[in-house]
Amino acid sequence: MTRTVAATLAGTTALALMPAAAFAVPPGGYGDLVERLNPAVVFIEVSGSARGPSIEDSLPPGFPREELERRFGPMFPDQGRPVQGLGSGFILSEDGMIVTNNHVVEDADTVTVKLADGTEYEATVLGTDPLTDLAVLDIEAEDLTTVSWGVSAEVRPGDEALAIGNPFGLGGTVTSGIVSAVSRDIRSGPYDDFIQTDAAINRGNSGGPLFNADGEVIGVNTMIFSPGGGSVGIGFAVPSDLAQRVVADLADDGTIARGWLGVQISPMSDEIANVLGYDDPIGAVVEVVSEDSPAASAGLLEGDIIIRFADSEIGDVGDLTRAVADIAPDTQVQAVVLRRGSEQTIDVTVGNLADRNI
Repeated sequence: MTRTVAATLAGTTALALMPAAAFAVPPGGYGDLVERLNPAVVFIEVSGSARGPSIEDSLPPGFPREELERRFGPMFPDQGRPVQGLGSGFILSEDGMIVTNNHVVEDADTVTVKLADGTEYEATVLGTDPLTDLAVLDIEAEDLTTVSWGVSAEVRPGDEALAIGNPFGLGGTVTSGIVSAVSRDIRSGPYDDFIQTDAAINRGNSGGPLFNADGEVIGVNTMIFSPGGGSVGIGFAVPSDLAQRVVADLADDGTIARGWLGVQISPMSDEIANVLGYDDPIGAVVEVVSEDSPAASAGLLEGDIIIRFADSEIGDVGDLTRAVADIAPDTQVQAVVLRRGSEQTIDVTVGNLADRNI
């Protein structure tokens, strides 16, 4: 199970495939590192039933379904049809806490975790977060081999990267490459901040770890750019700094507590940047302030340009979205805004996204 991004997302209909640039492999290869990491990577099998409205209810009158299926095979899944899926994950605690993707276990009736040595466990889903596509599982075990988080903020394009997972159900598979880009926004959700890698990722790698050369988890593999469904050297991983916070929250009580500000925002335009004396647009322009929101209570106004929120510099609207979400609800922080050309500092008590008034 690995989500794919259609080629049209980038406005293209064809891709010219080029060989990945080579980089120096450690003397002797990655054998020692992989031998240490492999026991902490797990393979996940899920089973459930297809859900959704009846196909018969949605077909137009006279649709020749039987004839088309006779020629080309089944076209639609039937409601209640048993479905199975595969994914990957990694162990964070010796007593069985495991990280994977939400889309691997979403709507699953049963989740089975298989260790590298073949031992199988039935897993419990502790919590899921569709917005970051992360999930936390638990198995009843002890003395398991674990891996640890790395710092994704220190990752640079060109750094080495290794992916270990379960592509196509083949079992433990290792691929290597480099970090192709960081902070990649592919418009898949409000918290896009992906690490892009050319280490081969395919269906079944979802939820598996992306390692740096020290064997630290710098990302959770979650998506590929693939017009044909297979790897073309463009894979995306949720960065470890974001994943670590979400996983800790899910492991605590199964839910995510995200901050909420209550504004609609847009990027600063080139024209406004020039008027204000900036070489390039920065910040997030407040277009609408919601009534009875933390922003309204703090005195934020339409037209304010937020350039700093808490400890985060705001370069674009995505920076603000992530910065607000990272703040625990009911926390007071300072926002620096440009108002009529001058900087002002405003105290804001962040609300809870789950309690927002829509």
